[in-house]
Amino acid sequence: MPIYSYRGMDRSGKEIKNTVNVESIAAAKQKIKSMGIMLIDIREQKAQGTSGGSSLLQLRGSVNVEDLAMMTRQLATLIKAKIQIVEALAALVDQVDNATLRLVLADLRQKVNEGASLAKALQDHPKVFNSVYVNMVEAGEASGTLEIVLLRLADFTEAQVKLKNKIKGAMTYPVIMAVFGFAMMNVIFIFVIPKMAKIFTSTKRELPFITKVCIWISEFLQNYWWLMIAAIIGGAFLLNKYLNTNKGRAQWHSLQLKLPVLGMLIKMINVSRFCSTLGTLMNSGVPILTALNIVKNLIPNVHMKDAVEKARISVSEGASITNPLIQSGYFPALVTHMIRLGERSGELEPMLKIISENYEDQVESKISGLTSILEPIMMICLGVAVGFIVFAVVIPMMDLNKIS
Repeated sequence: MPIYSYRGMDRSGKEIKNTVNVESIAAAKQKIKSMGIMLIDIREQKAQGTSGGSSLLQLRGSVNVEDLAMMTRQLATLIKAKIQIVEALAALVDQVDNATLRLVLADLRQKVNEGASLAKALQDHPKVFNSVYVNMVEAGEASGTLEIVLLRLADFTEAQVKLKNKIKGAMTYPVIMAVFGFAMMNVIFIFVIPKMAKIFTSTKRELPFITKVCIWISEFLQNYWWLMIAAIIGGAFLLNKYLNTNKGRAQWHSLQLKLPVLGMLIKMINVSRFCSTLGTLMNSGVPILTALNIVKNLIPNVHMKDAVEKARISVSEGASITNPLIQSGYFPALVTHMIRLGERSGELEPMLKIISENYEDQVESKISGLTSILEPIMMICLGVAVGFIVFAVVIPMMDLNKIS
């Protein structure tokens, strides 16, 4: 069923922009008219295929993870209620608020109605549905447990959103403090210090070293601010270019893992993602080799990604998954020990779930601890900067009082 986007005016003269999901343009016009809207413009929204077989949506916008998780749970509920996939997708088109997701669902409904599997239809929208999503749906369709797989997908997606939001929330306060402190220091050095410097230099007395440094910084910011901006932009460009090389990326990721507090947090997040994704995929019926290949592509750190690739090669040769993980040194001993026990007992999926849940709790605890550490550090840094300026100004003022 096509989607028509329209523009019109209601009875009060307010402009209305929305979409309707009906059989034809005539039905769309009739439905819009029945809502008391005077139609100005109407057109059909379509998904155009690219040469690579994927879809390029004409409608601008993106699908956030929260909308995707909600849609997945609703689809699972409808399928569990014995509603056909085509009808379930048609129902979701009218329910979702995100315009881009609505267009994607309409395209999925059309492809499934034409005989394609849901997994095959999902592959045409890689920017919305990643490899984990597609492979789990494919395994669910093959095993006849699509509604169960979709519920697991919803849980998995919501857990990822929860972790992402906690990291963002933990970093919000330090970032605000840093931006505010940087802006405040620039205002002081550019507008306040020059006026004080004129008073100090008019006395023709030798100024303290700390005051000279303060005045020098102020003059530099006033006269060479463009040089500082150019240096920041140039440095960021060169750093980004270096980090895009294999050597630069490897060195940067190695440094990340060695950082005092952040290194452990990054390692724990990657371990949690590895265990939760692998466990979810295997529990949904995805073969372990395919699952390991998917998980490898979801881990951002190149060193831990290389360890997972070696584990995949080890499994393909009939060996254990744990040996390459142990040799890498990036996976804690408790994690590899529990994975080994899971392999030997044939209960690898439940063991991976236990590990991921345990590490999610540890990550939350670490993030809270990191926030409690960053806040006093930011306050101390601001205090030191303000103290530097205060001493640079107060010492000459005391000399002026002595002269008076």
